[in-house]
Amino acid sequence: MSTTETLRQGGTAVWAPRITPPIGVELDDRQALACAFRILAHGGFSENIAGHITQIKDDSGAMWINPWGLWWEEVSASDLCVVDRDGALVDGRWDVTPAFHIHTELHRRRPDARVVVHNHPYYVTVLAAVGVLPEIVHQTGSMFDGDLAFVHEYTGEVDDAELGRDLAERIGDKSVVILASHGIIVTAPTIQEATYKSASIDRFCRLAYDVMLLGRDPLAISEGIRHGMKRSLLERGSDVFWAGAVRALLRREPEVLD
Repeated sequence: MSTTETLRQGGTAVWAPRITPPIGVELDDRQALACAFRILAHGGFSENIAGHITQIKDDSGAMWINPWGLWWEEVSASDLCVVDRDGALVDGRWDVTPAFHIHTELHRRRPDARVVVHNHPYYVTVLAAVGVLPEIVHQTGSMFDGDLAFVHEYTGEVDDAELGRDLAERIGDKSVVILASHGIIVTAPTIQEATYKSASIDRFCRLAYDVMLLGRDPLAISEGIRHGMKRSLLERGSDVFWAGAVRALLRREPEVLD
């Protein structure tokens, strides 16, 4: 950014709503996580049986996690399992795959990463296949400004702690990371922000992909504008997106809370 460019402030410092439409029910952490699975599945984020979302449960480092064998679109609150900080099953009626190592090491190293989302959305994996980190070509993509990274080394299934530690080191402090020939990892401090960013990432990648196909350079969005847009999208948009997505889900599938 040039020294003369002004950073747009954006976010709730500029404007905050007096009131927003509520979900209509109080969700506990387990119910909220079950809703996140179905919201993202219906939005095309998940690839059939693949992927996990983990959320820190308490100060011990224990995590809520989805079981092996259920597709994201059919997960209900009672299906979720609890694993300890090393991935050992503590509670739950189903089993959990060793792919949890993608998550445990990030949670261990990143206090800000209370929620970790991993799967293989289609347009994300198109770019992952050719090693391309998408450009910000539309204002909504500003929510990812400064947080995007690409891990170029493909190591196959991350099924042990050593591979998990290596991946966590490569990810560093980035919150949205595309994995070569694999998929994506999104981290966030809340389930609301994690779901909003995850629900937005594949369209972001599709827009970048389609602009590449046009063979034209995208118009530049200055860093100063991206800064303000990012704050507005995340600070004002995360909770509103979440509430609307949950309301829509509960109208169709109220059993998700069971």
